[in-house]
Amino acid sequence: FVGGIGPRTALVTLTLYALLPVIRTTVSGLRSIDRAVIEAGVALGMTPRQLLFMVQLPLAVPSIVAGVRIATVIGVGTATIAAAIGAGGLGDLIFRGLSMVDPIAILAGAVPAAALALVADGALALLERRLKTGRLPVTTTAPAAVAALALLAALAWPVYASATGDRVVVGSKNFTEQVMLGELVAQAIEAEGLQASRQLNLGGTFICDRALRAGEVDVYVEYTGTAVTAVFHQPVSHDPQQAFERARELYASAGITTLDPLGFNNTFAVLIRSDVARAMNLKSIDDLRRVAGRWTPGFGHEFLQRDDGYPGLVRTYDLHFGSEPRAMDVSLIYKALADRQVDVIAGDATSAQIAVLGLTALEDTRRYFPPYDAVPLVRTAALLQHPEIGRALARLSGKISEQDMRAMNAAVDIEHRDPAAVAREFLKTLTK
Repeated sequence: FVGGIGPRTALVTLTLYALLPVIRTTVSGLRSIDRAVIEAGVALGMTPRQLLFMVQLPLAVPSIVAGVRIATVIGVGTATIAAAIGAGGLGDLIFRGLSMVDPIAILAGAVPAAALALVADGALALLERRLKTGRLPVTTTAPAAVAALALLAALAWPVYASATGDRVVVGSKNFTEQVMLGELVAQAIEAEGLQASRQLNLGGTFICDRALRAGEVDVYVEYTGTAVTAVFHQPVSHDPQQAFERARELYASAGITTLDPLGFNNTFAVLIRSDVARAMNLKSIDDLRRVAGRWTPGFGHEFLQRDDGYPGLVRTYDLHFGSEPRAMDVSLIYKALADRQVDVIAGDATSAQIAVLGLTALEDTRRYFPPYDAVPLVRTAALLQHPEIGRALARLSGKISEQDMRAMNAAVDIEHRDPAAVAREFLKTLTK
């Protein structure tokens, strides 16, 4: 009822989150009623129930509305985070802007959200003021509340209904390449005559994995090294074919089919600024030992926790940085490095921002990072129900090179083009 992805989980969570201010102000409103008024009601022979509904609650309505006002403003701001679990809304624009480092997209989501919060706050403040002055009869608030709830349900139902139904749900993680891959998969499936529902920009590997296992997502693209090490916590071979076979074997036991690789390996790249690399003659991760004591690293939240991430990296290369790593969204670490807020990061080898921001990848001389071949994961039940999924993804198998992926990432990150349009153009090249 509470877990999973989509609008239902967001609505339930936001409702629970809103209870505290509403309950607190309701209790405060009831306690602030003059005891003489309550005693007068008792003297008139009112039962406790009559006293509550005919005297106490009507007098506490202004305080209750104040609590609803606080909960509404908090809820509008918090609701944008729900985009991380595929609930849609203005948060989609904010997360897309973060992944594309596009301030315009961020503002396109943040400004309307702020305006909505201000409008709701103003309207409820006016209602609260009129209730306190007696210019609005308390008896009119119940029908108004019912009408507001009905309007909310009418607005929420199409969003919830669109996330369900007989269609293939395509998911992705929360960075540009994953959004692009999600669009490619969705459009390839639609070309086979199936409807595809997009749940893109989900929070990360573990949210996508859980959604796939729970049947809330039917397909998303994962990376072999990530699957074996981060998801299943197993050692992984540095041979790409063996890593793929191991990932397919592990997923098969969970009712998930691993299809053939798409054609590119997006390994982690340890990055520093190119001018620093030249000035200090830093060419490999081993060379970092000379400067690590004076440097501040910056990594994505997931990289800091993964088995194939930061803990193993510093252990393998015996690195001792001068300060604890700064944790931030993976889409922000490239700009943070270029702006000298951090000195070294771990990014994606296919990121277009490496060349644009003047960054250099250090050589992984100890072969710490395993292969990360992109492979589509499909729920076996969905694949059996819709064989078209297999045909659609077979069109992509082995067809996306590292250069292709880097070019698509650049089109979105640097040129700020729509991922759907970029995916459409690439799929057209496959049919020629």
